[in-house]
Amino acid sequence: MAIKLKNFDTRLGTQDTPEVRHLDPGNAPFYLPVGDEADIFSAAYRARLPVLLKGPTGCGKTRFVEHMAHRLAELANGPNELITVACHEDLTGCDLVGRFLIQADETVWVDGPLTQAVRRGAICYLDEVVEARKDTTVLIHPLSDHRRILPIEKRGETLEAHPGFLLCISYNPGYQSIQKNLKHSTRQRFVTIEFTYPPAEKEAAIIAHESGVSAEIAGQLALLGEKVRHLKASGLEEGASTRLLIYAGELIQQGIAPQRAATVAVTWSLTDETESKRAIDEVVKAIFPA
Repeated sequence: MAIKLKNFDTRLGTQDTPEVRHLDPGNAPFYLPVGDEADIFSAAYRARLPVLLKGPTGCGKTRFVEHMAHRLAELANGPNELITVACHEDLTGCDLVGRFLIQADETVWVDGPLTQAVRRGAICYLDEVVEARKDTTVLIHPLSDHRRILPIEKRGETLEAHPGFLLCISYNPGYQSIQKNLKHSTRQRFVTIEFTYPPAEKEAAIIAHESGVSAEIAGQLALLGEKVRHLKASGLEEGASTRLLIYAGELIQQGIAPQRAATVAVTWSLTDETESKRAIDEVVKAIFPA
């Protein structure tokens, strides 16, 4: 039976497909820096240091990676693609590296997204990496130190990373548990950039830009986010993300009343617990009277 190599298939080998973006420096997604995160990421890329992004849900980690990948594409030996993998509990090392598949009368090797990125000089972004199975973190270790290699045991091959390759991972520390935690042996291989929600003024500017609402409405939505996040001390598991505030703004822009938009995009999305919903509703009604 013949064996063929198929390097550039974008399938994971399961039901999932990674997102592959071809990068255009002039078409970078909007991102408003909060601090020096763009400078840190750029410096890490020039030194080819792997990057870990940590922060709460919906604070802009993925948008930041997309923005920086486009910006860095203009460098000599810069990334030519961004390959994003949304990690989950069924994601295995084989899904990332690749596997042999039977096609007709042939056995075909299909590269996984991580292998594609290593070969082609892409940024590989493993989103919420702690959600994946433990064997995935082990296989990225030789890529995240001075070796920059990817052993492919099933093919008896070791790949040296393309000069443009960069490994970037993210996770939400708020969801850490004994079962889902990033080992110190993994964390200490990465430059870490910590994210949080933007200050109210910048968050309002982001909401206005992304949703199209007026500066006044954007400011009110940013205030809503700030107030709701303070409710975490009262038992709310997760604060209102910038993403949810943008969703509320988009609903308002489509003609939904502000109070109703905030209720369906923020209150109901955050919790099913009666007391928490009541507390958020009070904040919503104070900011957006009917």
